[in-house]
Amino acid sequence: MLGVDRKTLHRFESTGILSDDILDKVCSLSGYGRAFFERPILDAPNPGAVSFRSHRSLTAGARDAALAAAMLAFEIDDWVHDRFELPTHSLPQVINRTPTEAAAALRAHWGIGEKPIANMINVLEAHGVRVFSLVEETRHLDAYSFWRNERPYVFLNTLKTAEHSRFDAAHELGHLVMHKHGGPIHRNAEDEANAFASAFLMPPADLCAHLPYVRSLNDILEGKKRWRVSAAALNYALHKHGLLSDWSYRGNYIQLNKIGRSEEPNGIERETSQIWKKILTALWSEGITLAHIAKELLIPERELSNLLFGIAAPLQDGGARNLGGLRLV
Repeated sequence: MLGVDRKTLHRFESTGILSDDILDKVCSLSGYGRAFFERPILDAPNPGAVSFRSHRSLTAGARDAALAAAMLAFEIDDWVHDRFELPTHSLPQVINRTPTEAAAALRAHWGIGEKPIANMINVLEAHGVRVFSLVEETRHLDAYSFWRNERPYVFLNTLKTAEHSRFDAAHELGHLVMHKHGGPIHRNAEDEANAFASAFLMPPADLCAHLPYVRSLNDILEGKKRWRVSAAALNYALHKHGLLSDWSYRGNYIQLNKIGRSEEPNGIERETSQIWKKILTALWSEGITLAHIAKELLIPERELSNLLFGIAAPLQDGGARNLGGLRLV
């Protein structure tokens, strides 16, 4: 799109020096102003500490795009942190425990017992996790997470099913509490995070109490409403804890594959951030819109919107009610 060959492009990337003509093209194509490229280098996460899913299939371009999205998220997070008092994190480090034990320990630490998690994003935010949505260039990823200055961050894909996104959120929570010091990239880390997510969303004792017998796939499709997980995840958890035979597990898996994974049966509503909605509502009440923030940070408004679950400048809750008394005469 710039009209340059690959060798020239590599020179731009290695030196950071662009001619005025090329920089004008970059600004025009990207939507960023020249001032953004003249500012100091942004803070970036340590690539080795980021819990990317499927390391083997992750291309360098996808990795760099994800890290760049995180750099932009730092900008808005720091901007907000200077103006609002946000929850500090209450994530303990659970080591030398099985994933199921770690999930139970975290539930006990947070005082939520065995009950189902109504909203994963709200739980994360209430305990000090900064949650962002993935931007366009990184939406082929499921999710990723890391620590920065003792603040935990999670980035979630908003194009997957709502159930998939909830499981991803719990998966990344597992990385944050189990793999902070050991790093998220050791061989069994992904399996451990999956096991943690399953146990955190579907505590074994709660499964046994509310779904001890499964006669058919319909029981799973009905039961998944309680834990707000995918039918496949519930099918797997029931089998893992001995509540489903090998034959039934495989039969249900075959039926679910015939249905397809793009649309979840008995799907739930999508979760979104409450923290960002409250922050933007408070700012809007003072006349500060996302466009104002974008201008101050020198970042296009669409980039910020992509990171904030598409929340623009929401009306205050009372706004619609205040208009309810108007009459046309």
